[in-house]
Amino acid sequence: MTELPLEDRHDAGERLARHLAGRVTAPAVVLGLPRGGVPVAAEIARRLDLPLDVLVVRKLGVPGHEEFAMGAIASGGVTVVDDDLVTRLGIGPRALDAVIERERAELARREQAYRGDRAYPDLAGTVVLVDDGIATGATMRAAVQALRRLGAGRCIVAVPVAAPDSLTLLRDEADEVVCLAAPERFSSVGQWYRHFDQTSDAEVRQCLADAAAPGTPRG
Repeated sequence: MTELPLEDRHDAGERLARHLAGRVTAPAVVLGLPRGGVPVAAEIARRLDLPLDVLVVRKLGVPGHEEFAMGAIASGGVTVVDDDLVTRLGIGPRALDAVIERERAELARREQAYRGDRAYPDLAGTVVLVDDGIATGATMRAAVQALRRLGAGRCIVAVPVAAPDSLTLLRDEADEVVCLAAPERFSSVGQWYRHFDQTSDAEVRQCLADAAAPGTPRG
C-alpha cells in the first residue's frame, strides 16, 4: 500500500511508474482516460519511455445525481450499464437513452479535440490503461471492453487509488490490475489527493503534445 494522500496527479504517476517498471514489456503504449487520467498517464509514459495516447470514456451519471455512475460509454461504440442499479432507481428507458445520447455527443467532441483524425496506435502488444482513481469502476470497465474491441493484446489497468469492490470487478476484466491503495472507507477519488484540481482540455492536449515532441526528457 502507498502512503496517502497523494500530492497530485504527477505524484501518482511517478509512484505508479515505479510499480510498473519491469512489468511492462515492449511493444507497449500508455493510454490515459481524459481528463484526469492523462496527467497520471503522461508521467508513467515519460518515466517508462513509452508512447502516450488517450482513450475517451464518458460516465453515464444518474439523472439528478450525475456524479454517481450508472454506466459508461467508450470509443468504439462500447456501452456498459449497471442494469440492477438502473432498475433499482426506477430509471426508465427514455431517461437512460437521453443520458447516453448526451454523453455520446461529448465523447465525440473530446475525440476530435484530443485525437483529431489520428488513428489509434498499435495496440497489439501491452496497453497500460490509466486513470487518476476508480470509484464505481464503470468507466474503467467500459474502457477495457473498448480496448478489446480495438484489438488490444495485454491490458494492464494502472490506478493510484480505488474502491476495493471495484477492483475486484476489474480483475475479472483486465489481464492485470496495478493499484497503489484500496482504502476501505472510500467515498470519492479526490479525498485521497492533497491537490485535485479539474484537468482542462488544454492540459490534456499539452500532455499529448509534450509526449510527441522529439527530444522530450525521459525518466
